[in-house]
Amino acid sequence: MSESTLSSPPLSSEEAALTEKDPPRDMAWSELPHIAASGICMGTADIVPGVSGGTMAVALGIYHRLLAAIASFNVDAIRAILRFKIPDAMAIVHWRFLCTLFAGMVVAFGIMLKIVKLPVLIQEEPRLVYAVFFGLVLGSAAILGRRIPWTPARIGSLVGGAALGFTVVNLVPVDTPTHPLFIFFCGLIAISAMILPGISGSFILLILGKYAYILGALSDKNLMVILPFVLGCAIGITSMSRFLSYLLTRWEHTITAGLVGLLLGSLWRLWPYQNLETIIVRKKPRVISFENYWPETFEMTVLALLAVGIVAVFAIEFAASRRTVES
Repeated sequence: MSESTLSSPPLSSEEAALTEKDPPRDMAWSELPHIAASGICMGTADIVPGVSGGTMAVALGIYHRLLAAIASFNVDAIRAILRFKIPDAMAIVHWRFLCTLFAGMVVAFGIMLKIVKLPVLIQEEPRLVYAVFFGLVLGSAAILGRRIPWTPARIGSLVGGAALGFTVVNLVPVDTPTHPLFIFFCGLIAISAMILPGISGSFILLILGKYAYILGALSDKNLMVILPFVLGCAIGITSMSRFLSYLLTRWEHTITAGLVGLLLGSLWRLWPYQNLETIIVRKKPRVISFENYWPETFEMTVLALLAVGIVAVFAIEFAASRRTVES
């Protein structure tokens, strides 16, 4: 039996967004500033582990339109492209919306990589960066947990997810392969997380040991890394996202409980106090192992940044909830 047939709790922000009236078929040119700005906000969220781009889309009122735009890239559109019937394909795909949103996200990536210099911060101040990430992921887990009507089966899913998350971050080596096929796989999995409530693609990259590597490749414009990653993203968003959406439709609460467990179990990798072992590869430090430890005293800066991460996620969720109510 699917969970949609069971009595359900109040709608989450994502669910409520999907109950809105059908959006316009594609973006009107008058909406370009709003959609571009939304892309900048989503891109900023997507590059930070623990902040869900999907939740940000809800806060901005474009979540439903985003799903519709992704779904518009269907078999008919692909068939038209393969037959070089570009006008027919453009008539099917919501290309104005997707291109404008993507352009905004690219601008956000550039800002985070070149101005904020996130890859440099991770190398030079890992404790402070991980404190923010820890708070973001912990806050996301708390928000997801509040939405679930808990049953013994869902508690079991939570425990299983936590065990899986803890096992993965301890079994997956910190220094994972750099082969194009693995980078393709990382893109495939990371972009698929976009459809999942509360999970960010950056968080998946962090678990797979490729977060800093992908950021570095984007910053250095390394096409040998960027191309297989983007290809994986393209295939993932047009195929696996549909499958994940189907699973969420039938077993939303059970899967969400497992995701909460996955987030909690994976916090082990984000603990701010770590002893890192690094090597130099192509004049850049690369972490090959880590060991968590409990400090004698916690730095106030670390605790403050951890709190900032938690508050930031709750603020985004609050904005998303208000946007849904106003709609």
